[in-house]
Amino acid sequence: MAATLTHPRLRDPAAQTRPGHGLFACVLAWAAALRVLVMLAYDTAQVYWYDSFTYLDTAVHLRPQGAFHPAGYSWFLWALRPFHSVELVVGVQHAMGLGVGVMIYVLLRRLSLPGWGAALAAVPVLFDPAFLRLEHAVLSDLQVIVLVVAALLVLMWRAEITTRAAASAGLLLALAGLTRTAAVPLIVLAALYLLLRRAPWRRVLTLALAGALPLLAYAGWYAQHHGRFALSGSDGVALWARTMTFADCSIIQPPPQEAALCPNGTVADAASEYVWAAGAAINRLPGDRFTHNDLARSFALRVIAAQPLDYLREIVRDTSLAFTWEPVAHPKRMSVSASFPHGSWRLPEEHALIGRVRREYDPAIRGMSSVEPFGTVLAAYRYPWFLHGTLFGVLLVAGGLGSIGRRRPALLPWSFAMFLLVAPVAALDFDHRYVLPAIPVTCVAAALAVRGIKGERSLVSGEVAEAGG
Repeated sequence: MAATLTHPRLRDPAAQTRPGHGLFACVLAWAAALRVLVMLAYDTAQVYWYDSFTYLDTAVHLRPQGAFHPAGYSWFLWALRPFHSVELVVGVQHAMGLGVGVMIYVLLRRLSLPGWGAALAAVPVLFDPAFLRLEHAVLSDLQVIVLVVAALLVLMWRAEITTRAAASAGLLLALAGLTRTAAVPLIVLAALYLLLRRAPWRRVLTLALAGALPLLAYAGWYAQHHGRFALSGSDGVALWARTMTFADCSIIQPPPQEAALCPNGTVADAASEYVWAAGAAINRLPGDRFTHNDLARSFALRVIAAQPLDYLREIVRDTSLAFTWEPVAHPKRMSVSASFPHGSWRLPEEHALIGRVRREYDPAIRGMSSVEPFGTVLAAYRYPWFLHGTLFGVLLVAGGLGSIGRRRPALLPWSFAMFLLVAPVAALDFDHRYVLPAIPVTCVAAALAVRGIKGERSLVSGEVAEAGG
């Protein structure tokens, strides 16, 4: 008999009204208190050169940035611009982080998990310092997490998805893609999920159109400013950098124009470093590196076609860094920790963009410093790395097992998690920050997998009992 994809069983009406949220209320209160402590422990938001300032600059001028970042996160910053406060931005983001935990809990309770199980699945996003540091920084990652988890909630809320829900999920995933382009293919995964669920074609088409139309509109806006129909101008440069760790031009034999992009002896300890390394081939060409985006893409695709196993090896090796028992710095100049930093961090004031953003968005933008005694208290907070890394791998395996069973309850969140984990590595490089969007949906997948395995055992036991009767 062919396997079919069924939706996890919803609670019966009586169970849905039964009290049982006290444990999660306590968990959420502790998580909120921890976020208040973070706000007290640092005197301002964490801003990074150059990502934070390009987001803020785009928010001020409302035009698509020509290189790495689409404008989705900058629209959020634009909405808060009248307050001229990056501290308010991160305050709102801390509330959004709590909201992600609530969405995970509500979805899993809806899908029949007990209160303790649903609360446990929300613990990483509520208490892992990596998420709280992300919330306290002017970076786009948290917005991607919120939008993806919200889309998952909409898609899995009912056993039979409605047209309105399909449209909402498509729009949420489109906004996630306009925040970080690596999320765009999630629209395709969601549409495939609906097909496997044997949803009516009208609803599948609704999701696809709701996801595609905002992307097409943005690409048109981008073309008006930069002359090409795209979401960003860096995909080719990023993929070229990915290939620099294994490309062998004696095998590839590129045409003369692309040969200028071959490895030239410059060695970096991570693929992403080649984008910025002054001696890297693309940075020795005339003009800005991003003006060679199309040429870099053509070269990179040629490398991957000629050396597919080398490309796969690099992806597997770098992705494995997400599961280590102890943190591994990648690249080595980065510091990785499962605690909160303590000290002060200055801004590279030599960059004119910093002064411009300070004048136009928030005059109080400055380097971040710890505030005593809260900074010392926060620095003492410990979250073991294996809970962030190795346990994540265990949860991912559990979610995968729940995706191949008879009912496959974890298939959608697990497929989202795998794509969010692997796609950035395949497109550019591994970064511990890029792993974070995959963790909440992995927790959902693992929780549903455990619930599904129990359900399968109950079903099998019932069938055996009937046969025996």
